[in-house]
Amino acid sequence: MKRVITASLNRNAFQFEEDAYARLEGWLADASARLQGDPDRAEILADLEQSVADKCSRRLPTGRTVITLDELVPALQEIGHVEAVESASAATAVAAGASAEHGATAGGASASAPTALQQISQGAWISGVCLGLARSASIDATLVRVIALLLLFVTGGGLILLYGVLMLIMPFAPIDPAQPPMKALPAKCRAAIVYLRSKLSALSN
Repeated sequence: MKRVITASLNRNAFQFEEDAYARLEGWLADASARLQGDPDRAEILADLEQSVADKCSRRLPTGRTVITLDELVPALQEIGHVEAVESASAATAVAAGASAEHGATAGGASASAPTALQQISQGAWISGVCLGLARSASIDATLVRVIALLLLFVTGGGLILLYGVLMLIMPFAPIDPAQPPMKALPAKCRAAIVYLRSKLSALSN
């Protein structure tokens, strides 16, 4: 037996298995963060939500109403990332799957910068700082975590402050639909940081 969650996509109710809901929530949070400051942000997100709903519904077997990862993952892969979207019209084209060229460009940009210093939420214990540092330095994440624990004791807890600063300033890596979903704590950290950044941005404007 699996838990089912009802979610609103562009003001329409859909049912998701819990792991599928967590994956979609992280993907939409990432899209929202990347569209921060875009005047058409709300419209673009609504288009993306509608596209997810349409593509998942199309993949649902006859007689089934609950969306699982089997339907969600291919839908998100078809839509791709939204990092190159600059307008509502472009977002609509991407969401509808009508711009294959954009999808290839976004994928190429992601693949060309594998060592960018970013927080990696998927597979993270807290926020993904250690995973991001490990990937950037091309070393094992376990080694980075061991070093962080040692420094935590050596600095008498001072490393916590540094970790908090890095959480705020390091950008997040895009959510990869092909990877396992984020755990509960990294997902909450990501959402909280995205929210805090939006508030700080609003105060500075």
